Amino acid sequence: MNINFYFEDIEEFQLDLPKIENWVNNTISQEGKESGELSFILCSDDYLLEINKQYLDHDYYTDIITFDYVENGVISGDIFISVDRVRENAVEFQVSFSNELNRIIIHGILHMLGYKDKEVAEKELMTSKEDYYLSVY
Repeated sequence: MNINFYFEDIEEFQLDLPKIENWVNNTISQEGKESGELSFILCSDDYLLEINKQYLDHDYYTDIITFDYVENGVISGDIFISVDRVRENAVEFQVSFSNELNRIIIHGILHMLGYKDKEVAEKELMTSKEDYYLSVY
């Protein structure tokens, strides 16, 4: 298990890394999987837009892009998170920045665990899982 956080194109800020790492690992374990190499890249809207264009051929802003390298139940990958989007979403949903950041972090992990959010029922399950794992943070 190895979790790394990187800051690209934004000012670094303080994170409770041991707490986040423990929480992410416990989430993965509770879902019956094993933690592998995980990288969280915290970045700007523009940085993530370029990733979205280059790798996914999408020309729009998003809060998260997950590159899943999961093999044999070992959860590994790169999770890019737009801090600009997280800030805007926190205001829109009237939650703290840290609460919204944690929701996005766990959202990316849930995708790696196989959860989807395209259909209404999938999105409802994803949101309930997010709410549950946020409650045990």
